Formats: sequence, structure tokens, C-alpha cells
Amino acid sequence: MTSSVLCLNGPNLNMLGVREPELYGRTTLAEVKAAVEERAATHEIKIDFRQSNSEAELVTWIQESYQKFDGVIINPAAYTHTSIAIADALRILDCPIIELHFNNSYRYADRAFRHLSHVRPVATGVIFGFGASGYLAAIEAMQLLLKPPFE
Repeated sequence: MTSSVLCLNGPNLNMLGVREPELYGRTTLAEVKAAVEERAATHEIKIDFRQSNSEAELVTWIQESYQKFDGVIINPAAYTHTSIAIADALRILDCPIIELHFNNSYRYADRAFRHLSHVRPVATGVIFGFGASGYLAAIEAMQLLLKPPFE
């Protein structure tokens, strides 16, 4: 049976490959999407992959996903640290949620404001620090959440 997973990407992730490549790499969001869809297919997971710079649009997509998806992977980007609205919308869902980030924000003492996540308390699990490969790890983790090998 095929599972469906919503993969949401927040602000500035459309600029992957251009914005701070020393932190985020040179892989574009289109390349990430293609790799995610390919990996998901091996697990019979259908991916709905979206990106928005708008907090309101992300909240609307989360609300619309209620009982329509088996899981949600979200890289809220900068909204991680500021958006109570996204966290509140995620609380509506009754499915596994994976919070995803390119970097381990705890490595950057000069960016301590990035240590706060409003999404983390709502998430089933968190993946960060693996760059674009974190998206593939999120697919693997979601597969384990949807079809657990251990009870």
C-alpha cells in the first residue's frame, strides 16, 4: 500500500545552491526534490513536495493536509525559530511529523537564536546536520515511522 507524505520547505530554500553554499551546499531544491521522490518511490511513498516563503501559505498547506497525508516532513527554515503559527498548525495533525534542517545549528555559537525551535516540541523526530542528504534520511525515518519494524 502506498503512503503519502507532504514535504514542506520554508523561506529561502528556493535559493539552495546560491545562498551561502559554504553552509548549505550547491545542491538546488529541484535536485533535492528529484532525489526525495526517487528515494520515496523505493518505499512506496508518494511525495507532495512544496516550498513557500510565506508563513501564511505554509500554515494553510498544513491545515489542508489534515487527514490527507500519512506523514509530514518539514524544513521550516527561519520560521523554525519564529513561527508559533506553524507549530500550532502542526498540532492539528494526527500523523508523524519530522522536522528537518541542513545544519546542526548548535555548532554556531554566533547564531544562538537558531537554537530555539517552536516546531521541535510538536515533531515526532528531528534530523539536522546532514545537508541535503538529510532529506533522504527523513524519507528513511518516515518509512520506519509508517511501517515500524519493531513494536
